[in-house]
Amino acid sequence: MCKGLSALPSTCLERAKEMKVKLAHLADKQDRAPRHKEESLLQDFEKLLSSKHGVQAFRSFLRSEFSEENIEFWLACQDYRGTKSPSKLVPKAKRIYSQFVAVQAPQEVNLDSETREAVIVCVSEPTPASFSAAQQRIYTLMEKDSFPRFLKSSYCLDALRSL
Repeated sequence: MCKGLSALPSTCLERAKEMKVKLAHLADKQDRAPRHKEESLLQDFEKLLSSKHGVQAFRSFLRSEFSEENIEFWLACQDYRGTKSPSKLVPKAKRIYSQFVAVQAPQEVNLDSETREAVIVCVSEPTPASFSAAQQRIYTLMEKDSFPRFLKSSYCLDALRSL
């Protein structure tokens, strides 16, 4: 016959109570609507990437997940797209390719073979849009995969506190 909770050791009961409090706090945190402008910033990935503090917090989070190369690639592509001088496109394109896109690159990003091949073709005669497809793939990966986890992380909470 079931003896109920009184049969459990007191340490188990204490642990269960702690878990209940933590889960209630987590559920409350996920359900609450943004109260401040700064909090709503972290609810929108695009706004996060347009904020210096947001990028720093997200970069730290990605570093903790061993995927910092994604934000570094995205930022390098943003810089590349803003390049005005055509003479600077070639060295920047080669640097981005060798750092992030080439197979076994130091910070190789996860691109499908079709996108990787398209970048290889574009790097030979670079234009400001040479990395657009690859950048969009990484943006989508971060938005759909990393960003939701970031919102639940201590890095997000720290960013909120600093704002």
